[in-house]
Amino acid sequence: MFKFNQAFDFYDRTHLKAYNLDEKMRYQLNCLDSLDVFTRKHCENVANLTCRICEYLHCQSSFIEYCTICAYLHDIGKLFIPPEVLQKPGKLTDEEYEIMKTHTTIGYDICMKDEKLRPYCAGPIYHHEALNGSGYPKGLVKKDIPYEGQIIRVADEYDAITSKRQYKSHIGITDTLKILIENTQPNEKIKSSAVLGEMAQYAKMGKDNPIIVKALFKVVLDDISYEIYCTQSYVEGLKKELKRFEQIYKYKAKMDKAKKEKDKNYYLEGIKMLLEKDETLDNYEQIYNEYQAAYEHRKKSIDNLYKEIREIKKLKVF
Repeated sequence: MFKFNQAFDFYDRTHLKAYNLDEKMRYQLNCLDSLDVFTRKHCENVANLTCRICEYLHCQSSFIEYCTICAYLHDIGKLFIPPEVLQKPGKLTDEEYEIMKTHTTIGYDICMKDEKLRPYCAGPIYHHEALNGSGYPKGLVKKDIPYEGQIIRVADEYDAITSKRQYKSHIGITDTLKILIENTQPNEKIKSSAVLGEMAQYAKMGKDNPIIVKALFKVVLDDISYEIYCTQSYVEGLKKELKRFEQIYKYKAKMDKAKKEKDKNYYLEGIKMLLEKDETLDNYEQIYNEYQAAYEHRKKSIDNLYKEIREIKKLKVF
């Protein structure tokens, strides 16, 4: 019913083997184990998204491997950002933000000092650069930002906004995609600034590459479709359980109405055959209600997911 791509799990040895990464490289990637839980999970998510965006962009497998590793390492510089800044439960001050921004150059230096990581230094150094020159650390424009940097930027933005962290509340998927669409639009403030010569054309751009954002949309729709598929499978299982309990209720009603002891025992044995582990005559009604509540909740969830797909399909990336 649904078409979706399998999620890319960079810790999965099957994928590592498929991408021909040797044991030494795996050891190098394990340096992310030292990151805080939020940053490490974020790195995993961005690598996952980057890989799948690349697939929708029809990139060559060698580039997908390279770009995915760059994405996996993009925040490695946060190893040396003070915890009181990195994990601050609130908005950063201007001074703290400047400290946070150094994770790009720190990550670049980490990669450049390690011959195994050196080929992937583009991830840390370019993922906050913007096509219109408003990014950091160098304020590069489109012509100077490698494609891998443009891809990782989009994946990074999406996960950073949708992930619930200790310092911000969760933002829904559709609203996140709207933010990314806005980031593909020209920045009026920059467009009106005094930019001369060749650089003027870049100042009129948005921050994000719209082609890459469109590919992200496809990845997101894949994920929602997969979630619907999994939830529907669970709902089907719940329906079977509810039918079993409905049969128990029928037997119980007949048992209560029966006047002969042998008839009561007959229906009682039928009930016992339908009861499963940890279910008894004393608790089956409670368990049935829990199944019913779970069924209604999942059905509502599926409806909301379909609604979200419809909302996303209405969005346009120009």
